[in-house]
Amino acid sequence: MTGGGAGRSPAHPPVPHLSTLDLPVLDSTVLHLPVLHLPVMYQQVMDALQIKVDGTYLDGTYGRGGHARGVLSQLGPGGRLLLMDKDPEAIAHAEAAFGTDPRVVILRGSFAELGAWDATHAGMDGVLFDLGVSSPQLDVAARGFSFAKDGPLDMRMDPTVGESAAQWLARASETEIADVLFTMGEERHSRRIARAIVARRARQPITRSAELAELIAAVAPRSTGPRSTAQRSRAQRSSASIHPATRSFQAIRIHINRELADLETGLAVAVHGLRPHGRLAVISFHSLEDRIVKRFIARHAQAPAGNRRMPAASDFVPTLRGVGGAQRADAAELAGNPRARSAVLRVAEKLAGRDAQAAARQTDTDQTDADQADADRADARSSIQSASSHAFRPTPAWDGS
Repeated sequence: MTGGGAGRSPAHPPVPHLSTLDLPVLDSTVLHLPVLHLPVMYQQVMDALQIKVDGTYLDGTYGRGGHARGVLSQLGPGGRLLLMDKDPEAIAHAEAAFGTDPRVVILRGSFAELGAWDATHAGMDGVLFDLGVSSPQLDVAARGFSFAKDGPLDMRMDPTVGESAAQWLARASETEIADVLFTMGEERHSRRIARAIVARRARQPITRSAELAELIAAVAPRSTGPRSTAQRSRAQRSSASIHPATRSFQAIRIHINRELADLETGLAVAVHGLRPHGRLAVISFHSLEDRIVKRFIARHAQAPAGNRRMPAASDFVPTLRGVGGAQRADAAELAGNPRARSAVLRVAEKLAGRDAQAAARQTDTDQTDADQADADRADARSSIQSASSHAFRPTPAWDGS
């Protein structure tokens, strides 16, 4: 198979709107959920996947099916769409929306486990991960993801597996809580917040999302007071729209659901399962997620940088080609979907054997050129230093002879 246009759907479906998502009636377990979902960076994702009518594609984070519907609309009878999600409510939604379509196969679970799914073993032409929490999860107070809505402090993508956020906060040490808030939420006031959580739970358990949000807001200031007027103005505009509990809720959710660990595993098994010229598309909403994706693509696309003391490995063979750089939602999308403001899309293509060998040869050439450039610069510095020492060498004093 090639990455060319043969067999590819010539046109993209429109972005789903309220009037075009005519889903069947859902069963009682998901009736309280909105059945509609505005997918983030929809058009960019459709372009990135380069969908072929007879291809096999995996959406590892189904959510409410916005991207999945777009992919399916471009597949012919021989195409396949594989859907995964940890969330049992998302899977119930997928079953109701697509369960009768013979091209669709659905599995409840983390995309980190996709390598064990028989449906992926024949190879895939595209894989999509839309990371983080979905809009329906944020909008339903009972899930506990949002500090803006009071509900049980759960935060699990799959409420039937593992411990809830409330259970973790009840047993974790102050140091562990602070470490999670700092490393997974980049929260500068992590120690202060952790100390307040431990003090509060000594009096009564923290079991509600609003309770935790109010506690954090009481101890974490919105602004740290930058020195310059310009910095202070930017910080005030930012803090006006960002709740003090944002980073902490994000960190706790990432920790409870092992999101970063799953992402690292999922990227590896996804690339392994891609066919030559297959596309990997990942949307992240957090700098930690995006950093993992960016470094993963770079690590598989180019040899580690070498130098004169430690040359690059000569046997490196790239398996990926980065497709463009980081993509972001455009102004039109942001106007209609503010939640897309932090979304970053990165795309990579799996190289075929011949392409990988050519890329490896180019990498070797580039490294040789870089080594030669280093040597030339070193020689130039040596020449300059030598010339300088001669130019400023003092003239011996005349001894009168």
